[in-house]
Amino acid sequence: MTQCISRLQLGILRAKEIVADFDGGLIGSDGGLMLLQKVDEQLGLTESLAAAITDRRDHCRIKHPLEQMLGQRIYQIACGHEDCNDAEQLRGDPIFKTALNLLPQSDHKLASQPTLCRLENSITAKDLRRMAEVFVDLFIASHSNSNPQEIILDFDATEDLTHGDQQLTFFNAFYDDYCYLPLMVTAQVDGGEQQLLTTLLRSGKAHASYNALDILKRLVARLRQAWPEVRIILRADSGFAIPAIYDWCEAHGVEYLIGLITNARLLRRAQPHLQAAQSQYEQTQQKVRNLHQCRYAAGSWLYRRRVLIKTECNDQGSNTRFVVTNIRDGDAQELYHDYAQRGDSENRIKELKNDLHIDRTSCHRFLANQFRMFLHAAAFVLFNALRRLLAGTQWAKAQVATLQRDLIKLGVRVKQTARKVWLHFASACPVARLWPVILSRLKQLA
Repeated sequence: MTQCISRLQLGILRAKEIVADFDGGLIGSDGGLMLLQKVDEQLGLTESLAAAITDRRDHCRIKHPLEQMLGQRIYQIACGHEDCNDAEQLRGDPIFKTALNLLPQSDHKLASQPTLCRLENSITAKDLRRMAEVFVDLFIASHSNSNPQEIILDFDATEDLTHGDQQLTFFNAFYDDYCYLPLMVTAQVDGGEQQLLTTLLRSGKAHASYNALDILKRLVARLRQAWPEVRIILRADSGFAIPAIYDWCEAHGVEYLIGLITNARLLRRAQPHLQAAQSQYEQTQQKVRNLHQCRYAAGSWLYRRRVLIKTECNDQGSNTRFVVTNIRDGDAQELYHDYAQRGDSENRIKELKNDLHIDRTSCHRFLANQFRMFLHAAAFVLFNALRRLLAGTQWAKAQVATLQRDLIKLGVRVKQTARKVWLHFASACPVARLWPVILSRLKQLA
């Protein structure tokens, strides 16, 4: 039964009453979702993820197809509704229904929260492995018309705080809290934008490098299958500074730039350079940042490797950093600059956490939480693709939160007639000019 609310008196404006009612018809607040739906349709993302999952339900009793339920969760996350519970309020939303191929007025509602929760808890490890392959395949497909010369793989670990009875949550001394420790892997092709390749949920007590080598092996094999001659560089912080990674990279032609944990031996090597930097700063009172290099071997290494030494002095004090690499070309300054660019991958992780809430891993079951991370990752892939379509505009490098605010959160009145579904946006919509540009570029990619 429709709830009737009488007109509301909101005051007087220049002798005219301000009156509010709730008779506006079918209105949605996420009208820009239709753009993301067209991007998804072109990529085949939701379709491919659904194909990777074995649907174990009785097909004679299914009301909500698997692909539709996946799309429902991914689209809700993309629009800023990250909780599964949000489905209860949005399952009848006309825009979400339209984006998921349901008539906004006459068709049944989308899946309920309990139905979506059962989906999350039905996912198996095999399903997840196949889903992980989808992200890599889509990354390769996004560069199918080019012949990449260089791919930089950025590996990073980040904390995912837990607050309940989640499987494999443990106390992590470094973060001083109970958490998971997901592994995030992004890729940069020929100096372009960072694209998400995979995200792996791990126990809270896992080492930063746990499973990293296995992931690296699979990624390198798949990338070289697509591009046999491509140069691959691994870039990571000191959490991944383990001999097993160095040895494998050197044996398989993968270059690396990996931070080193500071120790007494390295500090002794850096001391003359640090003293020189301090002396230079005292004379000029200007920031000093010098790069040097040496040959160094830790006790667990079979031989010495090239190590970059950064010494920095400013009004905040002095700072020394070390990076190990097997790259022979390039001077220390250039290589350390390349290493420092890994900060861009950290920005993508911030988007995933702050804008898309990938750390909303509140299920009890560990595999269900990994599945949730893939759903949030899928939303991020859609925004990455949308950014590429916005090349040449002020939104080409916008963060996800900006894209959500400017392009997705658009009020729209939806009208269903016998022959059409009308989406009536505001006449003064500030991004109206972008719609034909994006749709035209999508047609060119088809």
